[in-house]
Amino acid sequence: MSAAYFIHETAHVDDPVQIGANTSIWHFCHVMPGAQIGAGCNIGQNVYIDRDVQIVNGCKIQNNVSVYKGVTLEDDVFCGPSMVFTNVINPRAFIERKNEFRQTRVGRGATLGANCTIVCGWNIGEYAMVGAGAVVTSDIPAYALVVGVPGRRVGWVCRCGVRLPEQLGQVACPECADRYAIDGDALKPL
Repeated sequence: MSAAYFIHETAHVDDPVQIGANTSIWHFCHVMPGAQIGAGCNIGQNVYIDRDVQIVNGCKIQNNVSVYKGVTLEDDVFCGPSMVFTNVINPRAFIERKNEFRQTRVGRGATLGANCTIVCGWNIGEYAMVGAGAVVTSDIPAYALVVGVPGRRVGWVCRCGVRLPEQLGQVACPECADRYAIDGDALKPL
C-alpha cells in the first residue's frame, strides 16, 4: 500500500489489499484481504468490500453499500446510497454456498441508484443507469435506463447521464450534444 490515499481512523483495512492514489475510505468501512481499489475512488461511510473484489479507477460508492465477492466495478461506476449486490442466487443460512458465488460486472460509467438491488450473475453495460429502488434480474445493455421491479429498460441515457429522446435512428443528447444511433434494443455512440 502507498501513502497517497486516505483511510479514516475508524475504517478497518485488512492486508493485503491494493489501494490506488487519491482514494478515500471513510468512517466505519471494512475492506477485506485481496480487494483491489483503483485510483481516485471515494468509498463512503459504512461500506463493506469483500475479498477479491475489483473496483477500478474513479468509482464512487455511497454510504451503506456492501460489495460482495464476485462483483467487479469498472472505471467511474457510481453506487448510490444503500444499494445492494447479492452473490448467491438461493441463499440458506444452514447451507454453505461459497463455491456458488455468481459473477457480476458493472460496466464503465454506469450508475446504480439508491436502494436498487443487483441480483448476482448479471452484467450491467457501460454508462447504463439503474433507477433508485429497481431490482436487476437480467443483463442490462450499455446506455440503458432501467427502472422498476423487476428492472425494465424504459429508455436510453447519454454518457453524461441525461435521458435521450425516444426515436429510432440518430439522436443527439439535449445536454451535451453527443450523438448516438438507436436500433431497437441497442444504442451506439457515433
